[in-house]
Amino acid sequence: MRLFVSEGAPGSLPVLAAAARAQGRAELLISTVGPEECVVPFLTEPKVPALQLDSGNYLFSTSAICRYFFLLSGWEQDDLTNQWLEWEATELQPALSAALYYLVVQGKKSEDVLGPIGRVLTHIDHSLSRQNCPFLAGETESLADIVLWGALYPLLQDPAYLPEELGDLCSWFQTLSTQEPCQRAAQTVLKQRGVLALRPYLQKQPQPRPPEGRVVSNEPEEEELATLSEEEIAMAVTAWEKGLESLPPLRPQQNPVLPVAGERNVLITSALPYVNNVPHLGNIIGCVLSADVFARYSRLRQWNTLYLCGTDEYGTATETKAMEEGLTPQEICDKYHTIHADIYHWFNISFDIFGRTTTPQQTKITQDIFQRLLTRGFILQDSVEQLRCDRCARFLADRFVEGVCPFCGYEEARGDQCDKCGKLINAIELKKPQCKVCRSSPVVKSSLHLFLDLPKLEKTLEEWLGKTLPGSDWTPNARFIIRSWLRDGLKPRCITRDLKWGTPVPLEGFEDKVFYVWFDATIGYLSITANYTDQWERWWKNPEQVDLYQFMAKDNVPFHGLVFPCSALGAEDNYTLVKHLIATEYLNYEDGKFSKSRGVGVFGDMAQDTGIPADIWRFYLLYIRPEGQDSAFSWTDMLLKNNSELLNNLGNFINRAGMFVSKFFGGFVPEMVLTPDDQRLLAHITLELRHYHQLLEKVRIRDALRSILTVSRHGNQYIQVNEPWKRIKGSEGDRQRAGTVTGMAVNIAALLSVMLQPYMPTVSATIQAQLQLPLPVCSVLLTDFVCTLPAGHQIGTVSPLFQKLENDQIESLKQRFGGGQAKVSPMPAVVETVKTAGAQQIQTLMDEVTKQGNIVRELKAQKADKNQVAAEVAKLLDLKKQLALAEGKPLETPTGKKKK
Repeated sequence: MRLFVSEGAPGSLPVLAAAARAQGRAELLISTVGPEECVVPFLTEPKVPALQLDSGNYLFSTSAICRYFFLLSGWEQDDLTNQWLEWEATELQPALSAALYYLVVQGKKSEDVLGPIGRVLTHIDHSLSRQNCPFLAGETESLADIVLWGALYPLLQDPAYLPEELGDLCSWFQTLSTQEPCQRAAQTVLKQRGVLALRPYLQKQPQPRPPEGRVVSNEPEEEELATLSEEEIAMAVTAWEKGLESLPPLRPQQNPVLPVAGERNVLITSALPYVNNVPHLGNIIGCVLSADVFARYSRLRQWNTLYLCGTDEYGTATETKAMEEGLTPQEICDKYHTIHADIYHWFNISFDIFGRTTTPQQTKITQDIFQRLLTRGFILQDSVEQLRCDRCARFLADRFVEGVCPFCGYEEARGDQCDKCGKLINAIELKKPQCKVCRSSPVVKSSLHLFLDLPKLEKTLEEWLGKTLPGSDWTPNARFIIRSWLRDGLKPRCITRDLKWGTPVPLEGFEDKVFYVWFDATIGYLSITANYTDQWERWWKNPEQVDLYQFMAKDNVPFHGLVFPCSALGAEDNYTLVKHLIATEYLNYEDGKFSKSRGVGVFGDMAQDTGIPADIWRFYLLYIRPEGQDSAFSWTDMLLKNNSELLNNLGNFINRAGMFVSKFFGGFVPEMVLTPDDQRLLAHITLELRHYHQLLEKVRIRDALRSILTVSRHGNQYIQVNEPWKRIKGSEGDRQRAGTVTGMAVNIAALLSVMLQPYMPTVSATIQAQLQLPLPVCSVLLTDFVCTLPAGHQIGTVSPLFQKLENDQIESLKQRFGGGQAKVSPMPAVVETVKTAGAQQIQTLMDEVTKQGNIVRELKAQKADKNQVAAEVAKLLDLKKQLALAEGKPLETPTGKKKK
């Protein structure tokens, strides 16, 4: 067979990806031809891709060629795949052709491009979500996946055209895009030029007509409501009417929490943060906050849940920090463990245990695993060339060395890993290495070390992965990272270091060495549990009864998905291994990276000083959680999301629902007589609630938050359409209708308070107190929407949940955390003397500016006398001037503001 493809021809993408299926089953020659070349003899126009069969016949339809390759591989046709292929031809291609033409040929921007394509992307996302499967036709990749992926790739490979709110679509697209055949196909056709590679091809095509009569909207569509069956509506009404009797008995609280036979036992860990630093917002969302949402959700589902974390305290990083601060390593650990614990407490992280790794249990369990590996022949000895600093008179552990990365050229790479490209490094591979302590150039010398024989464990690891990954919720990036390690072949990894601060190595001749943290840090989860309960093995040596979820940023995946599993499998002691590995991408700060030294970004100990409540931070970080790709914290966007989604949408609806009960019905929930429209709304909210459950069960945390906001929007629309504030003044029928709408609305608010609990626990508790929800309602989240506030229930005092963030407040914070001070150019001598103002004075001025700003905002909100406001504004400007001088900043010329 001979396959003809062309650079820049969109159809070549899926056929090249599908061609991998035919490898080893038929001889296939792939030829790249020019777009003008006629390869099919009986066609008058050029047509690629084309497949010449051994019989001399030709296939020149993209779908037909892909189908042929799949059939060669033994794939069996099915109706669902055929339906997708028909939809691709009749619905997707017309919309996609228009979008690509607008973008590539006419140079239009995102809104015009997404216009034609938005509806079809939403259709794919909804289909994936409803099926609750990773692929279009089920649990495994099908012909439909490759054909649709190939069609969409030129557009969606640019994140600007892959709407992040379509989480199932994003996950599906990323999973396919990280597969080798798909990557090779993209490289061949697009040549790293992206969608612009299609320009010569598209310029020769007639201008496509966009699909007509299609309005693309992110709001719930009426036709989707209409697809609800009468049976679904009837079931929703039946569930609603059961009310509080639907609630199961609450699980008795255990202390300590231990696995229970016959129940779902969920063990949750978040990556142990290094004790030597203060976590920034990216660290918080990547590990502890994401895990906290899932832990809280697990408890709402009445699953038997244990959530643990702690500080990772051994290793070079601690020794380095101790030197910097003139403290002992233990003093550093004690100091920063408290800092970490206080930060997570402020963020309302619901750990069952927050421990530390510098404990006797850590030594005991680590040494036991090592001895078992040694006994079974999985430990090697070898001499290692290391960098030694003659001036400091010691071998330099990885984090005492800095230099140029041999892979990407980053000039501040550490001796173990490059922060820029993420590759692991042996310190001697660094170019231009320097000792971080004295800045002299170290020399290479030999030292005897121990290695974990990963190649010997590779087959066992692959067998375990083969059983674990199907049906699990490993994120696509975690799967890709582990696959890439295995593809390159595992190599022995050194597990000892020439340090004093660490877990001692229990082997003769190695008494002066300790275990390397990436060998024993993950064992910290076990030792932290052992310090919590002496029955720790019921969690960690019980894979049959325990589901282990581990949360981390993607740089931690190799240690959790490969190194620790190899260690545990080699120890042969029935350890519980990760079943669901949840890895985020990176969170950036505005247009760059967080940097404590440069004063860029918000760190955990600073967030509480902004005056913004912890729940608002939680909400925004979870809203922008980097699930499928890197995302960025933005002060402006935080203001917009707070003021639109929280204040105007969620807060507005819940406050109105409660106020109607208080104002119109004396604080008692009125009688509800449901109309067919009300019953339909019940069914639709039940559908959204179940979607929320589906997403959180798959640990799609960011997308599930959208479901909460969607329910709230439904509630707002329901109130707006029915206008209870008008009907309460009308006839008896109108007053009854006002009662039904009010009763329904306050029950939706009660549901939202429980859905919101994993995300904003303080706000959730506030709503529940205002509505005086019974304790069982607050503690369990059912899969059906039920009436939890029946007629006659008395609510409490209702008050607003959220405050508006003001532009001047946000601009001040943006400047404060933007690293501006570090960028100020040298000033004249007179300014330099002012610039030396102490940190205490600057902080005092900052506090006074914040306090005065609050006074001004309060006066404006009260519409106070203009002269009084002007006087307080003058005080504020004077304080800002003093602060600018104290910080050594040039004074800005005031600019007038236009009245809105």
